[in-house]
Amino acid sequence: MSVVGFDIGNENCVIAAVKERGIDVLLNDESARETPSVVCFGEKQRFIGAAGAASAMMNPKSTISQVKRLIGRSFTDPDVQNELKMLPFETSEGQDGGILIKLKYLGETHTFTPVQIMAMLFSHLKGITEKNLEMPVLDCVIGIPSYFTDLQRRAYLNAAAIAGLKPLRLMHDCTATALSYGIYKTDFSNSGPTYVAFVDIGHCDMQVSIVSFESGHMRVLSHAFDSNLGGRDFDEVLFSYFAEQFKENYKIDVYSNVRACIRLRAACEKLKKVLSANPEAPLNIECLMDEKDVKGFIKREEFERLASGLLERISVPCKKALADAGIPVGKIHSVELVGSGSRMPASTKLLASLFGREPSRTLNASECVARGCALQCAMLSPIFRVREYEVQDSFPFSIGLSSDKGPISAGSNGILFPKGQPIPSIKVLTFQRSNSFHLEAFYANPNELPPGASSKISSSTIGPFPGSYSEKARIKLKVQLNLHGIFTIESAMLMEDHIDDCVRRDNAYPERDKMEADSASFGSSTKLANGDDDDVTMAARSLDDSVNGATKNNAGHRLEIPVTEDIYGGMTDAELSEAKEKEFQLAQQDKLVEQAKDQKNALESYVYETRNKLLNTYRSFASAQEKEGISRSLQETEEWLYEDGDDETENAYTSKMQDLQKLVDPIENRHKDVEARAQAKRDLLNCIVEYRMTVNSLLPEDKESN
Repeated sequence: MSVVGFDIGNENCVIAAVKERGIDVLLNDESARETPSVVCFGEKQRFIGAAGAASAMMNPKSTISQVKRLIGRSFTDPDVQNELKMLPFETSEGQDGGILIKLKYLGETHTFTPVQIMAMLFSHLKGITEKNLEMPVLDCVIGIPSYFTDLQRRAYLNAAAIAGLKPLRLMHDCTATALSYGIYKTDFSNSGPTYVAFVDIGHCDMQVSIVSFESGHMRVLSHAFDSNLGGRDFDEVLFSYFAEQFKENYKIDVYSNVRACIRLRAACEKLKKVLSANPEAPLNIECLMDEKDVKGFIKREEFERLASGLLERISVPCKKALADAGIPVGKIHSVELVGSGSRMPASTKLLASLFGREPSRTLNASECVARGCALQCAMLSPIFRVREYEVQDSFPFSIGLSSDKGPISAGSNGILFPKGQPIPSIKVLTFQRSNSFHLEAFYANPNELPPGASSKISSSTIGPFPGSYSEKARIKLKVQLNLHGIFTIESAMLMEDHIDDCVRRDNAYPERDKMEADSASFGSSTKLANGDDDDVTMAARSLDDSVNGATKNNAGHRLEIPVTEDIYGGMTDAELSEAKEKEFQLAQQDKLVEQAKDQKNALESYVYETRNKLLNTYRSFASAQEKEGISRSLQETEEWLYEDGDDETENAYTSKMQDLQKLVDPIENRHKDVEARAQAKRDLLNCIVEYRMTVNSLLPEDKESN
């Protein structure tokens, strides 16, 4: 079994694996530690990761990148529309209101959802991992932004399932970073908790978490974010600046040319990195468009002035994280700065001013999330022994639940799981109903969500009840905010309160047990690691003593009631199965094309090697007529390879190889026979020499006796 952590970035992905001697970041086929988050559709196969990034310029409209920004989101979301304007591929709205990506592949128009594209990326990363570890990969932990909604979290789980992965946990990025930081630290104070702020400025977003560390324990106090502030936004500032310059100086409109936009954005990203280390930097691009070479120049001061609005936004989530955690700035022991967009001197200076201390860079900015996820996977997996370390994460949103009779709440605020709730958490609700009823789960405070996110989560039907009831039955629901941060109704039980051993499903209830759902009582909120509350424990125990589909204990009988859950915008089981089948077919097509390429390369190598051997190794083993025939066949095959046979099937290349081998094998066999006879002769001579030496070493009387 493997223990793997995946960090799926908007621009690049990182894979970390736990081995006996620690955690390794795995290398891809290009021996790079980061793999581009790109899927490109060629004429006959897909190119994913580094190969996809290399093919992007040739197939811009068939290259899908930044899918992390689209997954689990609505097509009409204004932020999504802004995203799509910068992306070259064609999109449309799906029947469920989601996003459909349209492209040409194998001569046909195909449509894919962001979940399917993400699954392709997961499959590619899974292949890299299996090649490195030389074993199958199934269990993993995947890093996600803390601001992901329930639908986005489910979309990641569906994408992983399509790729054949089994996520043990979806882990918040900053929580993974905090784990990779805290588990190795041994210098925490014994007098009380140590508070550390983690600031992650990524390619497309910014996340901040305040974490409390004690020996053997870490607790996330708060999560805050700006889902639309990242390194690419600073790239866009440079892009707009130079696009305007080139329009004025060279009379070219970069926005009108897809390839020119891609090239200029790539150049601006490199320029930003140069400005991080230098006070000024030039920009030179050959033949950007209309066969014009362009030049530009900018100083760091000018860049920071242009990006001043973005820089000011960096402080907002930092202040919010501190306020939600209830920790004054003076108590922050350290500020850890990570993420691909964190290297700008201006952002470091701003954070130093805000927190009153210089940010630290003790962690690898690009790899810390993947390493933390791999550590968490090792802690959840039975195959590795990890020292005792408790990770307590919190949920950044408030979740409410309502029935047909109104909101259901644990207190006066009308919220079931309040913001900052530890995950995982379980609560038990008690209802009085005489037949099936419906529940709606929703985010109680839309202002906590990223812009444009829907507050709806799911709709659930509890029932039908077994048998019939003339009066209201007591129903106990076990609801959970699970390890992934996903809200689920785990089970529903109908309580039969009579105490005799007879199992009856239409038992009437005493008047004192009647209660309305809008005054429902709750079991205590607990962490899974510490066990469930008494009601849940009793239900779990009584399930082992089931009789004829019902369960019983001293308090009465419990009957399990079906729960039907409808996730708003989520995939159905049928859609998931269809997506798995489509991914399998696409993978098979890629495999066929790769096998054909390998066989073509093998045929090409055979042609060159055989031609060389005819002139050297096989020269004395073939007649002039044979040499002429083979040379002619080799020439014809070579010409076919570069003309009609440039894009053929594996069988076609194999057939050509077999035809050549029929001509060459007799000559090769003669060569082998001569080589074998020469070797046999050498072996015989060696044997004779050994015997002579042995005889010469004998005493005279032994020689005579033998």
